Amino acid sequence: MDTETPAPNNLRRLRWLLWALVLVAVGVFAFLLSRPTIQWSRTEPGSPGFTIGGPFTLTGTDGKPFSSTALAGKPYAVFFGFTHCPDVCPNTLGRLAKLRRQLGKGDAALPIVFVSVDPARDTPKVIGDYLHLFGAPIIGLTGSEAQVADVAKRHAVYFAKVPDKDAPGGYTMDHSSQVLLFDREGRFVSTIAMEEGDAPALAKLQRITS
Repeated sequence: MDTETPAPNNLRRLRWLLWALVLVAVGVFAFLLSRPTIQWSRTEPGSPGFTIGGPFTLTGTDGKPFSSTALAGKPYAVFFGFTHCPDVCPNTLGRLAKLRRQLGKGDAALPIVFVSVDPARDTPKVIGDYLHLFGAPIIGLTGSEAQVADVAKRHAVYFAKVPDKDAPGGYTMDHSSQVLLFDREGRFVSTIAMEEGDAPALAKLQRITS
């Protein structure tokens, strides 16, 4: 049985197609080689070598600068929120104060740090009055928008302003709800999630304060 021989024009088109594919592949390879190597910053969450936390300076409820060096040598818990928060923030801070009491080691054994992600409304006085409602010592901090954004970023904490015509100022804040736990050397060791039970949360606090 005879087989048909491809027409010369078809062979020519096939050769041109193959050469075109080769040229495209070479071009893509050359482009990739010419791209600069990505230089990750150690301050970028998700980048190699990124560590949660680090030194910072914000403004305390007394209106004076508060440095993280004041926490040196103590384990501590950090929570980012805002005073107009309707439920997550007051529930979290109240729970932390309760868990600290259950530790039975005194308030000084575990500083609780509250960082406002709403510096436009949360002045030092507003934060001070708010934290007074919990009946337990809590370190309240605020700062400029840039300062707060930088500290939140280095703690891998998300927050964003969300329009809300029914809220004071016409907006509310969306933010991460986890509590960050640090050991005596200032190293991040764990989190307490909002949905986590009190027993495992207390066990984490016992480990960092032992």
